Order: sequence, then C-alpha cells, then structure tokens
Amino acid sequence: MLTSPFVRKPTSVQQVMFTVLVALLPAIALYVWQFGAGIVVNIIIATLSAVGAEAAILKLRKKPVGLYVSDLSAVVTAWLIALTFPTILPAWILILATVLSIVAVKQLYGGLGQNPFNPAMAAYCLMIVAYPSAMSQWPAAGWMDLSTHLQLIGGASLDAVTGATPLDALRTGLRSGTDVDGILAREAFGILGGRGWEWIGLGYVAGGLFLIQRRVITWHLPTAFLAGMVLISGLFWIANPAHYASPLFHLASGGTLLAAFFIVTDPVSGATTPRGKLIFAASIALITYLIRNFGAYPDGIAFAVLLMNLCVPLIDMKTQPRVFGHKGD
Repeated sequence: MLTSPFVRKPTSVQQVMFTVLVALLPAIALYVWQFGAGIVVNIIIATLSAVGAEAAILKLRKKPVGLYVSDLSAVVTAWLIALTFPTILPAWILILATVLSIVAVKQLYGGLGQNPFNPAMAAYCLMIVAYPSAMSQWPAAGWMDLSTHLQLIGGASLDAVTGATPLDALRTGLRSGTDVDGILAREAFGILGGRGWEWIGLGYVAGGLFLIQRRVITWHLPTAFLAGMVLISGLFWIANPAHYASPLFHLASGGTLLAAFFIVTDPVSGATTPRGKLIFAASIALITYLIRNFGAYPDGIAFAVLLMNLCVPLIDMKTQPRVFGHKGD
C-alpha cells in the first residue's frame, strides 16, 4: 500500500516537449489518412528549418548548441507551425515562417522561457498578413498523392486540389446571402465541420487528454477556452441561427481544438495562476469568435493569442493567490 509523502521526480524540458510531440501523433496520423502524407513532408521541412535556425543563432550567441537544441522546444514549435499552416503552402514561406519564429520571436528575447509571445502564432500572423492569398489556399477534402503535394509546395498552381477552409466557406456563403443551413449542406462540410477536419480534431482531443493525464498541462486553459467558445457562439446562435453557426461547428472548425490543448497551454507565453489561466483562455475564445464573425480573417486564434500574450503580466499580477497567513488586498 502506498503511503505519503509522495515525491514527484523532476521533469526535464526535453521530457515535457517529447510528451507534447507524442500527443500530436494521433492528429498527424488522422491528417495523413484524410489528406495524404503531405503533412509529414511539411513537418520535416519545418523541423529542419527550426533546428537549423536555432543552432545557428545559438552559435552566434556562444551558447552550447547541443544542450539547447536537444530540449526539443524548437521541434515542438516546428510541428505546430506545420499543423497550423496550409499543407499546400509554398515551401519557402513555411521555411521563412519557421526561421522567424525561432530567431525573432524566441532567441532574440533570450531563448526558451523568455519569449513573451507564442512563436508559432507570431509566425502565423506574420505570414497571413504578408502573404494572405497563399495562406488562404488549403487542400480540398480527400486524399492527395505525394507527387501532387510536392508540386504545390514547389510553387505549382493546381486549382483542382485547393479549397477554402470551413470557416472561410461559411463567411463567403453568408456574405452572398445564403443562410447557415444552406451553407453547411454543401459537400465540403461533414457532420460538425469541414469534411475530414472533424477526424483531425478528434486526434487533438485525444492528444490533449493525454497531456492532462500526464500532468503536462492542467484542465484550466483548455476548459476555459472551449467553454468560452461554446458560450459566446451559443449566444449568437440562439439569437440568430440563420446567420451564426452553432457552437459545435465552431468547436470542430478552424484551429479550435488544436488551440485548446496545444496553443493556449504554452507555459511560457500564457498566464500562470489558476484564475489567470481561466481569464486568459476565455478571453482568447471571445476575441477569436469576434474576429471570425466580424473581423477580416476567417479564424482569429493567432491574433487573439498574441493580444492576450500582451496582457499576461497584468493578469498574473491581479490574480496572484493570497499568501497563507496574510490578508488579501
């Protein structure tokens, strides 16, 4: 029989990052099943770019390259970039985004643990502002063979295999005067969201629950983010279901499930106090929904994350737990 005291073994950064990578594997496997092996190619390109950029900047900073590169934090950033960017994006844009995320957003602030912004989301915002057309081209539902994918990331233009995201298709349909039910009845949509993307979302949920079970993340951030998204989208949907999609659609579409378990849970750029985590994640959900419905971009998660990254110092300062034995403010 186990008795107290219980002492947990210290966990290294490398172990945490490796666990995150393992948690992403179900979604990656489902991605390959639904859209082809192109995502694996993009992950390899992003990983090599991230590791190479980190090694180069560490050498310039006269830091031990092997020690810092082996912590796998650059690899996690690379995988998240590959998963949030269109798989048929020209490879040079993916490389540029990855290098900027490591050099400008992470290393120039001092390296892991010092960056105030989420590197993957900063890279996404930079690229969608700089190259909005390329960042809006996503693969159409269905399997894509590897040779076609290589042509596309090499710069070829093949309209037959490109399409809009579910959120973009919804925005376009609503602006043309079609109601939500009419839009979601189209072939590109599945039961809850975009055809094929629902399965990938299940992979993110499985990986996220694994991270919670392994105590890599806590329940606060994903729960607050998903609950916030359900609440705000539910209010608009109840008020006008013909013009606003249901909460289930918003959960299954865009980067909602990826963000809930792998983006807003970034331990460096996010809030750290229990109450602060709830405020931080719920605010991201609110801003994301407002951008989706009233902003210029179909999905606003990256912008919402960066805006709330700016608020983290204030949130943490105002939500510090009361020290035992001292009166609160």
